[in-house]
Amino acid sequence: MLVAIALIIFATLYRLLPVVDPSLSNFSPVMAIAFCGAVYFRRRRMWIIPFVALGLSDLYLNYFYAQEYGYSSPWTGLAVRDLCFAAALWAGAFVARRKSWLNLFNGSLLCALLFYFATNTQQWLGDPFYAKSLAGWWQALTLGHPEFPPTVFFFRNTLLGDLMFTGLFAGIMEWLAQRQGKPNLLDKEPEKEPTEEKLPAE
Repeated sequence: MLVAIALIIFATLYRLLPVVDPSLSNFSPVMAIAFCGAVYFRRRRMWIIPFVALGLSDLYLNYFYAQEYGYSSPWTGLAVRDLCFAAALWAGAFVARRKSWLNLFNGSLLCALLFYFATNTQQWLGDPFYAKSLAGWWQALTLGHPEFPPTVFFFRNTLLGDLMFTGLFAGIMEWLAQRQGKPNLLDKEPEKEPTEEKLPAE
């Protein structure tokens, strides 16, 4: 329980940092917690941690952006985002059954790409600023609104954040498992010695 509370507080506070430093927008541990939580936490109630952190931080972020920029997140955008985090749980559960460092990296990369394409495609569909054409979709994926940093800037932060926090989270969990003598990703199955075939008695 203490681990869950600590992760919720950490993820919530970290997600609020862009209010102080806009360069940290989308550089968040929440997706990594969702993905790695499904890899390492056997108690599924722990999987709710990223959604609690999102809900708590959204209460303030939506208020802040509405006051500063006159912008509030539509419910469709929040729904698509939450579906991306649900997909991260599924990806983590998949990796949990096929643990390897490569699968961990690929899963984290896939989560970042899914979040980027899904959320920006939803923004393209729902925002009248974008032309409903291939060019408009490409603008939503790359440049975004002129009053904000380019969309690829947010994707860079998403990708770096997901990979870094996944590595940090997994590294800590692997270190703890090794100290406790439990199986971890560093373990390799011992090679079986070939057995001698017995000849039938004459």
